[in-house]
Amino acid sequence: MARIISIANQKGGVGKTTTAINLAASFAVLEYKTLLVDADPQANSTTGVGFDLHNITNSLYDCMVNNATAEDVVLKSEMPYLDVIPSHIDLVGAEIEMINYPNRENVLKTVLEPIKEKYDFIVIDCSPSLGLITVNSLVAADSVAVPVQCEFFALEGLGKLLNTVKIVQNRLNPNLQIEGILMTMYDGRLRLCNQVVSEVRRHFDDLVFSTIIHRNTRLSEAPSVGKPVILYDAESKGSVNYLNLAKEILQKNEMTNMSNTERIIE
Repeated sequence: MARIISIANQKGGVGKTTTAINLAASFAVLEYKTLLVDADPQANSTTGVGFDLHNITNSLYDCMVNNATAEDVVLKSEMPYLDVIPSHIDLVGAEIEMINYPNRENVLKTVLEPIKEKYDFIVIDCSPSLGLITVNSLVAADSVAVPVQCEFFALEGLGKLLNTVKIVQNRLNPNLQIEGILMTMYDGRLRLCNQVVSEVRRHFDDLVFSTIIHRNTRLSEAPSVGKPVILYDAESKGSVNYLNLAKEILQKNEMTNMSNTERIIE
């Protein structure tokens, strides 16, 4: 049965899609069957793993609005253990079309239910908003991982997101956990980055992942060639960071086959 992890932050530009793509790819490299669900109308996760949007006929929109099944929409990526449910710009209109649905917050959960048995992990890339699609992602998820950029306003939107998580826990998904807060775009040469990490750790303590994602040129370049960083440059800092994040999540959830995980990460 899959563990479903939503990657969410209503702030744009914090490394959310980068995290969704590369965390999913890292699980796949470690031979865990993984599904990446692109729940962002910008569809950057879809293109970031090599799919041309012009060639996609069915997307998450069709599952949520047109009653297509997840099986109909799932695409095989070039990585043996990684599948994708692609997004489409049409998803922008889904929130309006779903507004009169009974149980509209549970649509994505219903879509994913029949295929949960097929995967070890389902990673959902949320849009940079706290709208109905993101709420659907939180209701469908077992946990939420929150990327936070190492910059001055890092804490600004975090409280709002955690408040939304609390509302979802109280009203819609009592089992939702916070997988962790992930510090991204870290540059150890900058005093500000170190101050932000210290501040976030001081406020949120055990909720913060030990793994930090460093600023990395290869990580930034990888989406332009439609590959996760581990396929683009397996030895890059970004690749190692995301493998270590996958390893940390596996250990936290007691799902790791240590010998396999250690071998690949070293």
